[in-house]
Amino acid sequence: MNTNFNDYSTLFNFIECFAPSGFNNINTDHPMILKTEKFMAEKNQFLTVSDMIEWKFLYTSNRSFQMLGIEPADLNPYHLIDAIHPNDTLRHNQSLVKIFNLVSELFNTGKGSSVLSTNLKFRNPAGKYSNMLVQSYLFYARFPHKTVYRLQVHTNIDHFKIMGKGFHYYVGNDLSYFKYPDNELLNMGYMLSKRELEIIKLVEAGLYTEQIAEKLFLSPNTIKTHRRNILHKAGKASISELVYDLM
Repeated sequence: MNTNFNDYSTLFNFIECFAPSGFNNINTDHPMILKTEKFMAEKNQFLTVSDMIEWKFLYTSNRSFQMLGIEPADLNPYHLIDAIHPNDTLRHNQSLVKIFNLVSELFNTGKGSSVLSTNLKFRNPAGKYSNMLVQSYLFYARFPHKTVYRLQVHTNIDHFKIMGKGFHYYVGNDLSYFKYPDNELLNMGYMLSKRELEIIKLVEAGLYTEQIAEKLFLSPNTIKTHRRNILHKAGKASISELVYDLM
């Protein structure tokens, strides 16, 4: 496995070490675990490894307790869902649907990997919400049984001040997106504002520019400008193409 993706080489080494055994019966004193836990502590992260076909967690790193207030042995997918800020629930659900679609594609193809990442707010042990980048690395494995594993990394990004009113979103096969977040990474993907998302939804509903302008009490020229900005940010040729990708 290629491990030349910035400083996430530690995580790829982690996968190489434990994937052959299906991430089962991991010894917490193993040198690779100690190295990974140190890496997570330095980066203010925690990771989980899941078997996506059996829909269960196989491993959770120690810092889940410091970041969510949940012990690694107790953490399950429903804890994560419960900790998400209500305003981010819809985006999380949409991302989860996309992940399951990717899992199905990888399993049916019998090879390959994909990356999906976005930022979501999670409730921390103090009862407040922290902005986290959630990065999912999905990969097909044939041994010890055929499945798709997900290595998911949660990174606290409260110290980044660049998110504005939009959000980061990436899905694809480019593993260079699976790296420790920086300004460049967080500015990639669909940094769409609430107004832009609103316009996308109205386009999806079949409304034309003039109808959208009337509904939002804006001028048609303003809507046209928003549509151009949306396409520029998303790198798409049409709104319908973007709607399909987001769905």
